[in-house]
Amino acid sequence: MLERTEALIHPATLPGLVALTVPNLERSLQFYEAGLGLQVDRHQGRRVTLHPHGGRDLLELVEKPNAVKPAGRTTGLYHMAILLPSRLDLARALRRLVQIRWPIEGAADHLVSEAVYLSDPDGNGIEIYRDRPRAEWPYQAGQLQMASDPLDVQGLQSELENDLQPWYGLPSGTVLGHVHLKVADIPDAEAFYTRVLGFDLVTRYGPSASFVSAGGYHHHIGLNTWNSAGAPPAPPDAAGLRFFSLRLPEQTELAKLADRIRQSGTTLEENAQGLLVHDPSGNGIVLCIDPDLIGTR
Repeated sequence: MLERTEALIHPATLPGLVALTVPNLERSLQFYEAGLGLQVDRHQGRRVTLHPHGGRDLLELVEKPNAVKPAGRTTGLYHMAILLPSRLDLARALRRLVQIRWPIEGAADHLVSEAVYLSDPDGNGIEIYRDRPRAEWPYQAGQLQMASDPLDVQGLQSELENDLQPWYGLPSGTVLGHVHLKVADIPDAEAFYTRVLGFDLVTRYGPSASFVSAGGYHHHIGLNTWNSAGAPPAPPDAAGLRFFSLRLPEQTELAKLADRIRQSGTTLEENAQGLLVHDPSGNGIVLCIDPDLIGTR
């Protein structure tokens, strides 16, 4: 880790779900169900939550028929990252995307993980990835090493040589692994996520990208200004990120975090999902409790 903060967020803290505004709910559901392999949990009017087979909700879609993608540069979602249980599961997901002829925008070996990149029908970025075991993560002088090397696609496809399982969608154990955000200013974003929320700063990529995490993970939140330096948030009625959630294991941990946020002068609001706060770039974060995280790390 590059830095530690005096007040750390609980090490079991994990991302929960990503909530998106979409202009056409039927079109989005066609992609996320038939293409990506998520299942509808709740469908109430123009609001739908989705989860993998046997798993927890990791996506919420809210339809606003007049919502459009912002025309200019804004902060917001760079991509949401869906973490699969195994390399075989990643190979199956890639095969499914090829079968439906969905455009693959990139693929990379990050040393700690292997990933495939794409976008949904509204241009929201998606990473689908699998982690290598932590024992295989490379360190140099105590610092975790990550890269964007070419993905061994042939090796990934070889996982399927003896696989006869039909496509049933994303498997149980699939979770939201991390969220990567477009921010306006890296120092401001780092200060908020490390000093206020209490994440560890894991690594920096020059002056334009940083990665933070809880509990020694390679990153739960990515921050970059590659196309958003100095940019404003998207308008409230725009398509795209509404908020993402962070799950804490206990009410006492949530209360301590809420106190730090208020002491920093940042506005904190209660809503149906939990406590809503916005980072310095206007990205919404809902803080909530998940007792299932007690005793995990």
